[in-house]
Amino acid sequence: MVEVSAAMVKELRERSGAAMMDCKKALVEAEGNFDKAFEVLRQKGVATASKKATRATSEGLVVGRVQPDGKLGAILEINCETDFVARNPEFVQMCEKVVEAAMTSKPGSVEDLQNSKIGSQNVKEFMTESIAKTGENMNIRRLAVFELNGEGGVGMYIHALGGKMGSLVEISSDKAVPAEEMSALTREIAMHIVSAKPQFVSREEIPAETIENERRIESGKADLADKKPEIRDKIIGGRVDKLMAERCLMEQPFVKDPNQTIAQYLKQKGASWGADLKPARFALFILGESGDTESESNGAA
Repeated sequence: MVEVSAAMVKELRERSGAAMMDCKKALVEAEGNFDKAFEVLRQKGVATASKKATRATSEGLVVGRVQPDGKLGAILEINCETDFVARNPEFVQMCEKVVEAAMTSKPGSVEDLQNSKIGSQNVKEFMTESIAKTGENMNIRRLAVFELNGEGGVGMYIHALGGKMGSLVEISSDKAVPAEEMSALTREIAMHIVSAKPQFVSREEIPAETIENERRIESGKADLADKKPEIRDKIIGGRVDKLMAERCLMEQPFVKDPNQTIAQYLKQKGASWGADLKPARFALFILGESGDTESESNGAA
């Protein structure tokens, strides 16, 4: 039997939100495997699908910018070691300059951004100077840059409390919409994404293995053990369908009006402008989480 330490139990508790004793039992059952232990907790109903098997450990900021015309936007997570430095005006100013470089160079990766210019230096050199001043390690953890190809708009929302999470979204349109109105709409949808934390734009994006994994987890739940196979399959199908709906942006109840889904809200707004509106893609960054969400529509939403 694998020895389960107090540190292992504590880490699983932080990842799942489940009680200490439940975490210990799950780790014993899973022979120390964290992923399997997390599934055990889900099957027992003490951890939810919205909890990720990762935990936030890094400090820093989620920062970004959108062009006034809504045609280009960038969002980044820049990490440091302590919250003290993250709140320092010099760190904030450094982040703003890195965002500016991202808007100019439109990098496809962190490495591309590091090689982009800020004045006579590249971004990597510029950040190395900041590291020398503060004595803390800093790094660009991830980024997303959306440039509009056609009509529509790019919008962003950074949570007001400390810059710990933010999202960038691109809404496509089949015809031109007044820039100010599109800007307000994209910000609303970006704010919803930060609040509701979808993983996909629509059902068509969900990998088959994701659905199969959820079916396997649901099938292992104790309340289905005595059900007839056909009834159990029907219940599992309903539960998985509900889970998938919760993860899809288009099917989520709009946070500002829960009586309609995002799809219905966009249809309503589009009708008022005589336009067909759809989310093309979005990025959701939560400080320190390894499981960021960056989703792109295949047009079938």
